Amino acid sequence: MTEIILEVTEDEVDGGYSASALGHGIHTQGDSCEELRRNVKEAVDCYFDDTMPQPKLIRLHFVRDEVLVA
Repeated sequence: MTEIILEVTEDEVDGGYSASALGHGIHTQGDSCEELRRNVKEAVDCYFDDTMPQPKLIRLHFVRDEVLVA
C-alpha cells in the first residue's frame, strides 16, 4: 500500500475536526488542524502493526458542506 486517504470534516457546532479512513477502521479527531495531523499519524501507526505494510503517504481529504437559503 502506498497511500491511505482520510476524509476530514469540521464540526460546525463544537469546532474541531474528525477524520475517518476510507476502507480502514481508523477514526480520530483534533481541536485544530495541527492536532488532527498528529492524531492521524498516531492512529495510522497504531492501526498498521509490524505484520502489515504501512502506507507511504497519508492524504487528508477535507470535506466542506455549504448550505444556501433558497
